[in-house]
Amino acid sequence: MFELDPVVQVRAFLETGGQILTLIGLVTLAMWTLMLERIWYFRRQHPQRRQAVLERWSRRSDRSSWEAHQIRRLYISYVGTDLQRGVTMIQTLVALCPLLGLLGTVTGMIEVFDVISLGGSGNARALASGVSRATIPTMAGMVAALSGLILSKQIERYSRSEVERVADQMTIEHA
Repeated sequence: MFELDPVVQVRAFLETGGQILTLIGLVTLAMWTLMLERIWYFRRQHPQRRQAVLERWSRRSDRSSWEAHQIRRLYISYVGTDLQRGVTMIQTLVALCPLLGLLGTVTGMIEVFDVISLGGSGNARALASGVSRATIPTMAGMVAALSGLILSKQIERYSRSEVERVADQMTIEHA
């Protein structure tokens, strides 16, 4: 009988894919949590911090000396550091998902070979179970990576362009 309860369906899916599938789920949850935090930062906190840095720069009377140039670089660095926070971790988690899927493939195939070595290739049900354990984590790892790849690239691109935008707004006066 087909069960419509989503919790039961998710539990069955996780059991079919093995322990690696749970690990892929946790990595994906962490990846999406970090990406949503970055979006929240870009929309809620960054505009205020950008404005504060630009106001601090505009209040400076000296914007042409060597020291002023260094202070400007420091301000731009602060903005860039805040914008890039977590981006490397997101990219690492995106890259980790297909690798975990591959690990699931290997462990699933080991189960298939164990079944073959113990009972021969006549037990189709046991072989199918091992093949499922091999293919489901692979698919899940790829889907998780693809889901994070696009947004992580957009986050990286936005943070780089925003640093350039702030740098452009911090005008330098020539002596």
